[in-house]
Parts: sequence; structure tokens; C-alpha cells
Amino acid sequence: MKKILGIGNALVDVIVKTQDDSLLSKFGLKKGGMEMISIDIKNKIHKEIEGMKQKVASGGSTSNTIYGLAQLGVPVGYIGKIGKDEMGYFFQKDMENAGVITYLSYSQIDTGIATTFITKDGERTFATYLGAAATQNSNELLKSVFSMYDIIHVEGYLIYNEDLILNICKLAKKCGLKISMDMASYNLVEVKRPLMEEIIRSYVNIIFANEDEAFAFTGKKEREALEILSSYCPISVIKLGAKGSIAKVNGETAIIPAIKANCRDTTGAGDIFAAGFLYGLINNYTIDQSGNLASTLGAKCVETIGARIKVNNL
Repeated sequence: MKKILGIGNALVDVIVKTQDDSLLSKFGLKKGGMEMISIDIKNKIHKEIEGMKQKVASGGSTSNTIYGLAQLGVPVGYIGKIGKDEMGYFFQKDMENAGVITYLSYSQIDTGIATTFITKDGERTFATYLGAAATQNSNELLKSVFSMYDIIHVEGYLIYNEDLILNICKLAKKCGLKISMDMASYNLVEVKRPLMEEIIRSYVNIIFANEDEAFAFTGKKEREALEILSSYCPISVIKLGAKGSIAKVNGETAIIPAIKANCRDTTGAGDIFAAGFLYGLINNYTIDQSGNLASTLGAKCVETIGARIKVNNL
């Protein structure tokens, strides 16, 4: 079986459920988006939510996808950077207990935290303090690690670190890896579109986007957006939430129906969807089979709080 390496922001998710959007407004957070925040804002938010029920889990977009692939039995590795603190130790053990080989570097800065607000409609909004993850750099990329894998999955959030993302892509190509990328967030696409276009055009083989991200990148919706994305990447997938998804793989297009689910929390659903689709690709599934597995995993994810699901009973 092909081996998949992931690289991303190693974060710990702190998840809270809110009754309304008031906390989002208070801290200037766009509902459904992701905002990078300073340690001061992170501390203010955590003071505000200290009396609320919280769930803690290892997180980060790529981490979620790699964790899901590990549970599906795929040989996987993960590159990230954590602090020498309790949260960092928690992150490392959570990944390793799932069967992920970790290639972690360490910082004197605190481990990054993604505070996730879940509103009543199941929508999630992230306030992300990158912490140690923000100090990840190109000097920590090892050819010896890349060379052991066939595919590398990269989160779009790394585009905030231009030198790092470009060197990841160059090293991956040098080592013969296919590059898979998740666009990550519509507001990231809006801010970093020129760089994202350069990377997708020059390096990426497999692209995942939700409908908002696809629109931010192409200015088009659904099938039109898919056609534009597929002009960049031979394997392009657009997630349409409750409407399912659409994909184009090497010229073949498929409309993938959604799996009905009782939505409690959308956190990580797109990441777990990507795990299912990648699993199908490396096992030579048809587009419909890959999409159905991806949709099934995504549906299971939205029915639980957080991005950690058990997939061994599918």
C-alpha cells in the first residue's frame, strides 16, 4: 500500500459550544472561518470561556486527515512542530497512539491552540494561535523522511509561511511524491490567492476545497468551479456540505451524493472526508467508491464533537 506523509500546523483543539454568535462578534471572528490570533487574544478568549464545558483533542487540518488515514490502516507519517509543554506532549501521544509515525520538532514557544466555537447550527469557527507551529521552518524538512513516502498531504494554512510551503513542494517533487492539498479556509484563499494559484498550478496533483473556498479561488460555483480547478490539478474535489460533493479525476467527473447525518459539529469533517478519498485513490477505487467512503466518514464526523472518529466498524 502507498504511504502518505502529512505536514501541517500541529495544534490542540479546544472546542466549546455556544448558544449564539455573541462571542464571535466580541472577538471579531467571521462565522465559519479561521482567524489567526495573537497570544494576548488567545488568553483573553480562554479567560472568557474558562467557565464553559470544553473538549480537548489533537488537531490541525493535516493532523486530522493523517489520523483518519491511520485508522483506515494506511502507513502514515506526520511532520509538525510543538512546544515542550503539556499540550505538546498530549498532541504527540494522541497521534502515536493512533498509529502515526511522528517527525516532530520542538520550540520553546507554547504548543499552538485552535479554539473552536460551535454554534447551534453545527457550524464551527476557529480562532487559531499558532504558537510553536509558526516557528516551523524549511531547515527542519528532511529529504530522508520525504523519500520514504509516496504522497504528501499539505494544509492550505501553511501558505501563511511562504518560504516553508514552497520548499515543501520543491522537496516533495524532488523526491517524487505526489502533492495533495486542502485549501483550508475561504478567507485564507481570499488573502493569499496569488500564491495559492502559483502553488496549485506548479506543484499540486490533488486538490480539495469546499464550495466557499472554490468560489473564492475561481469566482464560480459547483461544476464551473470544478472545471477550473481541474485545469490546474488532475484530481480535484469540491465538498458541497449537505449537497454531497463533486469530483473530477483524470478527466472523469462524478457527482457524489451526501450521506444523511445528524449534524452536531462540522469540525474536521472536510479533513476526514479527504482521508476517505485519499484512501480510495491509493487503493484504485472508482471515483464513486472513493467519494462514497469519503462521504460516509464525513457524515460520521459531523455526528460527533471534534474530528476524532472510529472508522474500523465501517
